[in-house]
Amino acid sequence: MRNLLPFFTRIPVKGDFEKVKGELWALPLLAPLTSALAMLVLYLELPLENLLAILALYLTIGLLHLDGLADWADGIMVKGDRERKIRAMKDLNTGIAGVFAVVMVLLLQVYSLPLLPFYALFLAELNSKFAMLLALATRKPLGQGLGAYFMEGMNRRQLTIGTALYFLLLLPIACIEPRSISSLLGLLAGAYVIRLSLRNFGGLNGDCIGAVAEITRAGALLGMAVVWQVI
Repeated sequence: MRNLLPFFTRIPVKGDFEKVKGELWALPLLAPLTSALAMLVLYLELPLENLLAILALYLTIGLLHLDGLADWADGIMVKGDRERKIRAMKDLNTGIAGVFAVVMVLLLQVYSLPLLPFYALFLAELNSKFAMLLALATRKPLGQGLGAYFMEGMNRRQLTIGTALYFLLLLPIACIEPRSISSLLGLLAGAYVIRLSLRNFGGLNGDCIGAVAEITRAGALLGMAVVWQVI
């Protein structure tokens, strides 16, 4: 698990890049670490806590996935064939679709948090990390980047262990607060992003996986916020 930290977070530890693709099963275990600082902000009820919590979250995980979301949205929204969509996604300039996607994801998170208990951010991060594991498990790489490199290490054993860890972290909270199960709605959003990526690009790269992570987290928070208000 230690080798995952330098590549999926900004936590200052050293890791062995060659060992990362053999530890992908541990992605759900990152959720308690990546959400810890943000949850502390929420628990202490600091001024502007929702905004500060999101800032603390991205201070921990970095902006790489958010950048991937912007590139992914640009590729999805451009009209044309698959090659044109891929070129738009790989373009270094961010278009209006990318800006819109990033703003919407940030707003959904900031405005969902006031309606939820502080630990909801952990649940959202847990689903986000598990969705990344599911995306890698498709083993349909686009290009030869990091996404393809990590997919090389994915196998049934890693997916099985990662899934078991996901439910081990989710079920204790769900037993105490059954409404926590609604966080799985984020996985539906993530699955839709995977489907869109395969349909539009023919595979997944790092940008697609970043979009999966960001949209799953925002979808989990939104889904929980709706359920918490209704039930």
